[in-house]
Amino acid sequence: MTDTTTFDWRSFLRRWSGEWADSLTDDETRGEDDEAARRARWLGFPPASEERIAAMEERLGRRMPPSYREFLEVSDGWRHAGGFVWLLAGTEEARWHDNESGLADTFEEYLDEDSGPEEWREADLWRRALQLDVESDITHVLLDPEDVDEDGEWAVYTWASWRAAPPERHANFLEFMRDMYREFHSLRSRRSDGEPVFANDTTLRLDALVEEARLAALSGDWELAVRSLDEAKEYGRPRAAGLGDQIRRLLGQTYMVRFDGLVTNPRYAPELLPPLVAEHAAHSYRDDSTLRFHLRGADDDLVALAYATLDQMRSGTYRYTAAGPFGEAVERARELARWGDTDGAWATLRDAVPLWEPLGPDHLAPLGWVADPVLGPMLTPERGRELLSTPRGGQAAEAPRPTAGLDPGDLAWLAEPDPGNNRTSYRFVLVEGVAPEELPQRLADGDGDGDGTVLNEPVTLWEARRRSLESRREFSPFEDRALMAVGRAGDGWSFAFDGDPAPLDQRRFVSPAAAASGGTRAVVVWSGLRTSRGEPFFHLSVARDGAEEYAFTYADGEVRSSGEIPGALDPSRFFGDLEDGTEVEQTLLQAVTGEFGVFLPRHAIVNGRLHTFTTRSWTRPPRDGETYTVIRVHG
Repeated sequence: MTDTTTFDWRSFLRRWSGEWADSLTDDETRGEDDEAARRARWLGFPPASEERIAAMEERLGRRMPPSYREFLEVSDGWRHAGGFVWLLAGTEEARWHDNESGLADTFEEYLDEDSGPEEWREADLWRRALQLDVESDITHVLLDPEDVDEDGEWAVYTWASWRAAPPERHANFLEFMRDMYREFHSLRSRRSDGEPVFANDTTLRLDALVEEARLAALSGDWELAVRSLDEAKEYGRPRAAGLGDQIRRLLGQTYMVRFDGLVTNPRYAPELLPPLVAEHAAHSYRDDSTLRFHLRGADDDLVALAYATLDQMRSGTYRYTAAGPFGEAVERARELARWGDTDGAWATLRDAVPLWEPLGPDHLAPLGWVADPVLGPMLTPERGRELLSTPRGGQAAEAPRPTAGLDPGDLAWLAEPDPGNNRTSYRFVLVEGVAPEELPQRLADGDGDGDGTVLNEPVTLWEARRRSLESRREFSPFEDRALMAVGRAGDGWSFAFDGDPAPLDQRRFVSPAAAASGGTRAVVVWSGLRTSRGEPFFHLSVARDGAEEYAFTYADGEVRSSGEIPGALDPSRFFGDLEDGTEVEQTLLQAVTGEFGVFLPRHAIVNGRLHTFTTRSWTRPPRDGETYTVIRVHG
């Protein structure tokens, strides 16, 4: 709530008037009233006496709210309230709007029985409110006698059809006038070439505030920086929006984050252009006209760079690079992240932030990495705050405490519900002492999509499935080729993971554990204890040196096993009436974690991008007399 009782209206209005007068050019065409206001350095009128205010209140039948009354005692009306209200009402011109504009009827046309009370109140505003706009660019200013706070202040609503937005609410008349003063500043600060610089005590104070905010941000006090930059941005001060957007983007905000004035500067484009282009690529649906709009003022070379970067974003080939020790850390972090160790990658990146060097005085933090398809998924609001709280760019301050990792370090998280509860069945292969890039040679036979022994570029699992279906030309019910993401599964282990497997066919299922275990050890887990496709099931098989050591499968309420199963994995410990499949699944996964010292990286699998490949079939070939249909798609 704003304290309106001690506000110095006279000083505020005098400052506004003087800044307005100084902002006018000598050759600007002005009417007699504006010319007189310029010479007098006063946008207002003589004060209204208490008798005039009382007469107005008697005419209108209501006592005016305190801040509007105090304003009238200093100036009985006002010229140029912002950029679009040329004359604001004093005691003589204020009147009840009484739907003079017909806008109540217009707003009510969009209401129906599902509309809420606030929507009906908004439509009725045009009947009950006091109109303060006298001359304007089709802009309405209304004091609402039914929106009153504990101090008796009435809210002010402004609306213009050309803004294509609902009425804007100001808490009281003082806040409205402050907003209009800021609007005046914001419009005047956008001077064209050849016009005099808009400079005064207010702009000098705000520009100093922006510089203080820049240094605060580099020192890690991003919250102070945001408050200062937001204040300066409201006045349209250069740099404020571009600096503030860098902070907002690292906090995970993307709406209206455009790095205003900086993204078109070739000096900063390598860092700021990729996040802007990535956001466009995610929401443009191939309509690229808005990208050029956000790059207005850029030279041809920068526009060409933007569209080249856009092509890289859409193909998934964009790769963020940086100079110096921080750039070296970026490469190490990417190598960790592409195999699933996003916690390790983040720690690598975070620890190098103090070594990062800005591209210029208006560069607050490394940003291009958020657009990198492998590094970008590491960003969370918590990590963004951690980065922003880390001193950098030559500033010295205390470093923040590291944020907690995102991976639980086990397998049990697979039994937890995911958003939409879609992960009800999954399967994975774990191989000991083998690098992730070697898994296709052990699990694929080259007869799948493309060369099965080659890893695809990192993508999300959803993108991988979509691309696989789009490129697939043959469908056979006798084959079950798994599209799997790969990475590291702990100390000395690698994994291949399929989060959307076909239903388990016990009669023809062939575990890939033996084939994957040549010269080492391999583990296969396939869980469908929460599946909606048939009866619940669970399979575990372990092989060494090309031969299966032990296995068990729970299905149809029974357990079938082979080999000497360790006590920790004995299926009799887990399966009974199976009243709670989730609890059994969690216990089983915890046992596998403990037995082999393995885990799967949750954040990389759920939110990140990993290399993928297509395995050989998990089902045996048809036997003599078994028939099946193959569907081939041409085109």
